[in-house]
Amino acid sequence: MLEISGLTTRYGAISALRGVSLSVGANEVVGLIGPNGAGKTTLLNTVAGLLRPAEGEVRLDTVAVTGNSPDRMLRAGLALVPEHRRLFAQMTVAENLRIGGATVSADQRSALLDEMAELFGVLREKWSTPAGYLSGGEAQQLAIARALMSNPRIVLMDEPSLGLAPVLVDFVFDLVARLRSEGRTLLVVEQNATRLLEVADRAYVLRTGEVAAEGPATELLARDDLFDTFVGVSARSAPRSGQQP
Repeated sequence: MLEISGLTTRYGAISALRGVSLSVGANEVVGLIGPNGAGKTTLLNTVAGLLRPAEGEVRLDTVAVTGNSPDRMLRAGLALVPEHRRLFAQMTVAENLRIGGATVSADQRSALLDEMAELFGVLREKWSTPAGYLSGGEAQQLAIARALMSNPRIVLMDEPSLGLAPVLVDFVFDLVARLRSEGRTLLVVEQNATRLLEVADRAYVLRTGEVAAEGPATELLARDDLFDTFVGVSARSAPRSGQQP
């Protein structure tokens, strides 16, 4: 569904990505892991149209979309859950969701609102609350729900578990697994590499703007050398909440 070939993105003279190539098949969860500063967020922002690549190509369902604006990428079926959520703080939960569904029909938007209320029960309880008053976990759920309101064919998630309490970390990764079971396609950036690899089909490891390793998630999860050399021991996660170390 998504194919990235030779992608290079620069900030001035600094190359944050250097010739990155990867693919995401339909109905897959693909992980993107690596140390801080590896270029993971830059990659998602480039694919989503927030940054313009210096070189390379992005294809969505074989159609070249390189350098398209974010609104065109959204209409093409690609939605981003950005780092730090980027909610409209003064708008209510419901208003944030309706904005997320701006590209679909009124009937579909209404159905999606019902679906989000069922999927994210805490949001239903906060329907009229300004997003700026939500807790971190509630805000993260709203950011994901807002992306899903466009009924995307592929969802890019940037650090969905960052800063969350353990029980909410469990919720996020259970949600990723559920979306995968429902036929969604996801490309997920995550510092909690172990938990991501437990729910992903495949993964890529970025290091200093380049792909350092790739393969089936189960194989990468078993590689201690990968964590020690490329990712960092801190990326080995704690147990799920309620489990003993």
